[in-house]
Amino acid sequence: MQKDIIILGAGFSGLSAAAYLAKSGHNVTILEKHDMAGGRARSFEDNGFRFDMGPSWYWLPDVFDDFFADFGHKTSDYYSLKRLDPSYRVFFDDHFVDMPSDFGQLQQVFESMEKGAGKQLQLFLKDAQIKYEIGMKDFVYKPSVSISEFIDPKIFKGALKLNLLSSMSKHVRRYFKDPRIHDIMEFPVLFLGADPSDTPAMYSMMNYADMKLGTWYPEGGFYGVVQAMEKLVKSLGVKILYHKDVSSVGIKNNKIVSLKTDTEEFEAEVFVGSADYQFIDQVLLPKEYRNYSPEYWDKRKLAPSALLFYLGIDGKLDGMLHHNLLFDTPFEKHSKSIYKEASWPEDPRLYLSLTSKTDDNVAPKNSENLVALIPLAPGLQSTEELRDSYLNNIIQRIYKNTGQDISNRISLKHSYAHEEFIKDYNSFKGNAYGLANTLKQTAILKPGIRHKKLSNLVFTGQLTVPGPGVPPSLISGKVAANWINKTMI
Repeated sequence: MQKDIIILGAGFSGLSAAAYLAKSGHNVTILEKHDMAGGRARSFEDNGFRFDMGPSWYWLPDVFDDFFADFGHKTSDYYSLKRLDPSYRVFFDDHFVDMPSDFGQLQQVFESMEKGAGKQLQLFLKDAQIKYEIGMKDFVYKPSVSISEFIDPKIFKGALKLNLLSSMSKHVRRYFKDPRIHDIMEFPVLFLGADPSDTPAMYSMMNYADMKLGTWYPEGGFYGVVQAMEKLVKSLGVKILYHKDVSSVGIKNNKIVSLKTDTEEFEAEVFVGSADYQFIDQVLLPKEYRNYSPEYWDKRKLAPSALLFYLGIDGKLDGMLHHNLLFDTPFEKHSKSIYKEASWPEDPRLYLSLTSKTDDNVAPKNSENLVALIPLAPGLQSTEELRDSYLNNIIQRIYKNTGQDISNRISLKHSYAHEEFIKDYNSFKGNAYGLANTLKQTAILKPGIRHKKLSNLVFTGQLTVPGPGVPPSLISGKVAANWINKTMI
């Protein structure tokens, strides 16, 4: 039966849900606060420079392929992909290591750091592939509304292979001794929201994604993926209304009947929350209709926030690749500031992105667009002076590692941190990545996709299943759409 459905938010999960619901024959409208789709994956241009504001690592290409295939298309129908080789560069205290895309060459790199590590890498990734195949097939597409979904001998057998009760940190150290290799193998889980010592070993599947499935760059950057999805949903009849900042909810008989902006009211039969879950639950909904208590949300372990700098650099930068990880400082103190103390780090590790190394269209000729990211604890506050002090740290570290002095070459500077995440996305405590993927926040232990009191409201996105990241957000949209078609139609 055809339904009128409104989706709040045009991020990846909202666009995904819209596509699947429209394919099922529903009338779908997306209300988006900003002037463009994408959410955290928006783009902005200034003085000839173009920046992806959020995601920059195109991993798990099979998830994107599967998404477009569900609608009779190929990814290549919308954008081209280039596999990066080397995938990225890792700077240590006095040298750097490149991660080649060819696995044989990658094994040689590991062998050069630790005798026998090349063979160990093969064994590690064989195990990681099993986790990836089990996780992607049997777990991530489940709505996780009941433990009964997982009461299946096949699933139980698969769960035993996921090493849920062992930490990523311990798992890595079973295979490798060199601290540099530990850093390389553990860095993907930092974006999942927890210290490797608190992250289940099942997430070694991310190493398989990194080292076997590859690191790619989509034509047009990540906003090119957003534009592709936007084109797809519109071809399916979805309406996207921009500049629609929803401020309240109309409720009748334990159902939402409308979403209201300051000037308009939009009615529908079913509603999907793709905006920040906590904001919808604690701010938009009246107190008596909240899914969870304020105490519940305060006890959630969030993924990191970030301090980002979008910099236009005059002249080309030598000594760096498209993706660069600066692991030239000890991680223990930085990790403690993120996950234990919620404080500003003294000498943080850095991620630097230079898409202009791959794409000539993102910066003026003989210039670079540099994005610098420092992972931070959520809930912090900053000043311009504090931000500038971290920019100086970044400038010094670039000089230390590459010999390139950019202090007088910055022609464009924008910074972005907790305050902007809250202002732009109503992000809970200014987090950048969503909910941490700890064991106690996995599957049915995450905030649920269905509302307990409002029978026609379903949630999707990075604060619910399956978790943070762009591929999980695509999957989350499909999970939400399937749940609606199963229970509300």
